[in-house]
Amino acid sequence: MTRDLSPLERTLINRLQDDLPLVPHPFRELAQELDLSEEEVAGHIRTLRDDGLLTRFGPFFDAEALGGAFCLCAMAVPPECFEDVLTKVNAYPEVAHNYERDHKLNMWFVLATESQAAISATAEAIERDTGLPVLLFPKEREFFIGFRVNA
Repeated sequence: MTRDLSPLERTLINRLQDDLPLVPHPFRELAQELDLSEEEVAGHIRTLRDDGLLTRFGPFFDAEALGGAFCLCAMAVPPECFEDVLTKVNAYPEVAHNYERDHKLNMWFVLATESQAAISATAEAIERDTGLPVLLFPKEREFFIGFRVNA
């Protein structure tokens, strides 16, 4: 579903990119900041997910800091089978996020696993399931790029 974001949704998405407070009721504190109820905050997040505007909401774990591995991956997916391939790739619990790009390599995702060997094994499994090669781009340097929606 494609639709315009409301100003409140833009503010909420931006705020969710920041560290949520580590308290028993983080949505309650966020609700106070936004002059909403806790239920309204949860409802807006649920709607954004249901409408496909947020594909995932949850913590982001640093796989390497936890002793695991991660890798940026890309695929060149024929447009006519993009949705089918997307569904197959996203079915893997190792896929942290998946983005479509306007480029020959039009599908980009991150694999987060318990080991470097599991990165290769998961990429090979995705190749078997999709019939398409998975290109691996291991990290050379770390960058943090914040995502913001213009309010």
